[in-house]
Amino acid sequence: MVEKAKVEAIMQRQGYADFRWIGGKDIVTAQWVRMKCAFGCGSYGKKGTCPPNTPPLTDCRQFFIEYDHIVILHFEKKVDKPEDRFEWSKEVNRKLLDLEREVFLSGFHKAFLLFMDECEQCNDCSGLRESCKNPSMSRPNPESLCMDVFSTIRRQGYPIEVLSDYTKTMNRYAFLLVE
Repeated sequence: MVEKAKVEAIMQRQGYADFRWIGGKDIVTAQWVRMKCAFGCGSYGKKGTCPPNTPPLTDCRQFFIEYDHIVILHFEKKVDKPEDRFEWSKEVNRKLLDLEREVFLSGFHKAFLLFMDECEQCNDCSGLRESCKNPSMSRPNPESLCMDVFSTIRRQGYPIEVLSDYTKTMNRYAFLLVE
């Protein structure tokens, strides 16, 4: 049984206040997400945590179902230039690894983080999981595991939209799976 109060105390101590709990059954997965990765994302095949280096849809569905307790972490950010997003995401993801580690060390052995954006922990990714320079720090993002983030987030009442320009505030989401 997950002691939510224990996990929430860790999150709050690390400065995370905007979060919600869901279950694995609340995660929407779909094949179209993988197709968008394959035919629309410049990182496809170039990152060790991106497709085709990630499991197929059926494995991803099964993975999420194994968790009854998942934390959605919400982040808002407005950037001056589109490229500013990458450094911000990298820093947020790095801090999220600290959260995952503390949750793990406090007794939740299945703690697993999904970054809010591509891994980007290294400046020069080999593109292959087996030759990752920092395997303990690399994590997939939700889309690379076939998660329909828009549907999942909207079902929880959080804001999310396709941005037509970077003058708007971004709403980004990471997921911490806890069991």
